[in-house]
Amino acid sequence: MNTSPAARNNPAATSAPTSANSAVAATATAIVNIASLVTNDPSLGDGTPLGLIQDAAVVIEGDRVVWVGESSEAPGTDNRVDAGGRAVIPGFVDSHSHLVFAGDRTAEFNARMSGRPYEAGGIRTTVAATRAATDAELSANVARHMYEALRQGTTTFETKSGYGLTVEDEARALRIAGEHTDEVTYLGAHIVSPDYADDPAGYVDLVTGPMLDACAPYARWVDVFCEKGAFDGDQARAVLTAGQAKGLQARVHANQLSYGPGVQLAVELDAASADHCTHLTDADVDALAHSSTVATLLPGAEFSTRAPWPDARRLLDAGVTVALSTDCNPGSSFTSSMPFCIALAVRDMRMTPDEALWSATAGGAAALRRTDVGRLTPGARADLTLLDAPSHVHLAYRPGVPLVTEVWRKGLRTI
Repeated sequence: MNTSPAARNNPAATSAPTSANSAVAATATAIVNIASLVTNDPSLGDGTPLGLIQDAAVVIEGDRVVWVGESSEAPGTDNRVDAGGRAVIPGFVDSHSHLVFAGDRTAEFNARMSGRPYEAGGIRTTVAATRAATDAELSANVARHMYEALRQGTTTFETKSGYGLTVEDEARALRIAGEHTDEVTYLGAHIVSPDYADDPAGYVDLVTGPMLDACAPYARWVDVFCEKGAFDGDQARAVLTAGQAKGLQARVHANQLSYGPGVQLAVELDAASADHCTHLTDADVDALAHSSTVATLLPGAEFSTRAPWPDARRLLDAGVTVALSTDCNPGSSFTSSMPFCIALAVRDMRMTPDEALWSATAGGAAALRRTDVGRLTPGARADLTLLDAPSHVHLAYRPGVPLVTEVWRKGLRTI
C-alpha cells in the first residue's frame, strides 16, 4: 500500500470509479449489514488506501459490483443477503504459486525442521514425480489446492509450470493450469533440467527455442529463477526477452537466496513483478520505487525454510508497491493460505494489518496488472470474502483461526 508515483502510475493499483453509485436493477443482489467494508478505493469511506466504509452494503449484478456505500442508503433490490455484522474484503489475489506438480516432500521438510541433513533432490524430486504423473492426476491436484485456497478467501490465482523441464511436460503443465485459471506462467527456467546438467547453455537454448514455441500459446507470463545455482543475469535476460518476443509478459524470481541481478533485470524489462526480494541493496529498492514493477513478498517460503524475512517496512517506506502471495509449492512453501501469509507479514515483516491486507488484494492485482480484481468498487469483478469478525484486522489478530465464512466469486456464492 503506497502513494508513490510508481503506484499512482500503476492502473492495477489505483484505477477505480470516482463514484460509488451506478444504476441498479431490481434483480441485483444487495449484501447489507456489513460491519466494515474494504473497497481499496481511497476516494471512498474513510479516505485511507483501504477505502473503509462502516455499516456498509455491496450490490452485485451479474459478475460485477454495481454499488457500494452505507447500508442505510443501499438501493432497493429483489435479493438481499444479511452479512450479520461481518467484515467484507475483496477476494485475495494470489499472484505466485506452483500448483502443477505431483509427489510429496514431507521427508525433506521434516529433516530441515529437525536439524538433520537430507540428501534428496529438492526440485528434482518433484520433477521426477510430475513427469511420471498422468494429466488427470496433475489436474486433480491443481483443482484440490485451488479449492483449498478458495475456502480461505482466494478468488484469483496465478500458477506456473516448472516441474516438467521438457518440451512436452512443460507444455502439458501449462495446458492443465489453463483449465483452472487465466493467469498461467511459463517457468521452463525454474532450474536447469537434470537432462542438461552438463550443458546449461544448451538448456537455455531449449527454453528460449522449442520449449517456448510449444508453451507460449498456453501462457500469459514468462518467468525465470534468477539466482546462484539456477540462472545468471545473462541467461535470465535471454529467457525473458525471448518470452516477450512471443508476446508473454515478464515476471522474475529475484533475489531470494542472495544478492544478485534479478531485481534490476525485472525493472529494466518492465516485469510486472519481482518475486521474493529478500536480499536487496539500496539501489534495488530505489529501482523498484521508481518503476511499475511490484515487489511480491512470499513469507511462507521464509517460514518453511527458516530463512531471513524480507524487509517489507523498508520497501513500503521507500514507496515500493508490495504484493503478498503464498508461493504454494511442495518444497519450500506448502501453504495455500493467504490469511496465514498476512499474519506472518504483520508479525515478522513489519507490515501493518492495513498494508498486509492491501498487498494481499490490490497488491496482488497490481502484480498481475489487473484492474478488475483486488477491489470492491463499481465495475470491479464481484469477488468478496466475508469474515467471521467485525474487521479485517482480525486476520492478523487471530492467526490460524478459520475466519472466512463466505466467498463470492464472479457474483456467485461459492463457499
